Amino acid sequence: MAGRRRAAVLGKPIAHSLSPVIHNAGYAAAGLTGWSYTRIECAESELPGLVAGLGPEWAGLSVTMPGKEAALAVADAASPVATAVGAANTLVRRPDGSWYADNTDVAGMVEVLTGAGVRPGASVTVLGAGGTARATLAAAAGLGAREVTVVARRPEAVAELRPVAEAVGVRLIGAGWAEAAGHAGADVVISTVPKGVADPVAVEVAWRAGTVLFDALYDPWPTPLAAAAAAAGCRVVSGLDLLLAQAVGQFEQFTGVAAPREAMAAALAAARER
Repeated sequence: MAGRRRAAVLGKPIAHSLSPVIHNAGYAAAGLTGWSYTRIECAESELPGLVAGLGPEWAGLSVTMPGKEAALAVADAASPVATAVGAANTLVRRPDGSWYADNTDVAGMVEVLTGAGVRPGASVTVLGAGGTARATLAAAAGLGAREVTVVARRPEAVAELRPVAEAVGVRLIGAGWAEAAGHAGADVVISTVPKGVADPVAVEVAWRAGTVLFDALYDPWPTPLAAAAAAAGCRVVSGLDLLLAQAVGQFEQFTGVAAPREAMAAALAAARER
């Protein structure tokens, strides 16, 4: 695969992103010597202009907050899952120069939860109703869940998720934040809230050992929620697991070759130990 090829992660803030570690390790292990992956600080309003100005050497973009909705809007075409979720974390440059949007967060969540032992039709509770919750609804549908309970601090945020739930075919049940602990007995609990928000919930939950907790955070780790769940015998997966899984999907779409997952995982683990 001759010639210079580029990719990057866009977001604001972005300096903390470990995506370059994962992707560049993948390029090295796969022998893609002309490939490089960087970080670009980019606000949502800046994304359309930035994408429009990229040269033909650009193969793809990873998009993190706050640009996922804008990424979907700038694409010339999109996958069904990105369309249903209303957000894209992946922009792939096609041979004709157009951009294709996808959401590898969804497949990544399904992968890490299945790997943690979640069975089809599991009951699902989501803590938080922001952007990440959109992908969790689609992931729940992918796991065969018929309904999802979303626990939110703002009722209007739950209402904003209803079109996504309808698009992916799951029944959405809304609950107030004061009820969070009472809904943590589900087969799967997915926390999508910012750092510190779920800390009080951690001490209120009567954890069930069969529950799988996915906490989308990974710094600092473990979160109080993850530590409490693990102490009760729950299986726990982190945002770091998702970061790797969604990056593998992006890598393969950008390059067209199988991702060297072990090398990418090892590089991520080494970066976290520094």
